[in-house]
Amino acid sequence: MLQPGHIQELSEKHQKLEDLISTEMAHPDWNETRVAALKKQKLRIKDELERLRSDLH
Repeated sequence: MLQPGHIQELSEKHQKLEDLISTEMAHPDWNETRVAALKKQKLRIKDELERLRSDLH
C-alpha cells in the first residue's frame, strides 16, 4: 500500500540527486564513475515514481 508522502519523498530524493549531479559535473575534474552511479540512482527513483503514479490512476 502506498504511504502518504512516499511519492513526495521520492521526488525530493530525485531532485537532490539532480543537484548532486550538477554540482559534481561543475567541477573541472568531476568523477565520471560517481556521476554514473548518481545517474543510475536517479533513474531507479524516476522509474519507481512513474510506477507509483501509474498505480494511482
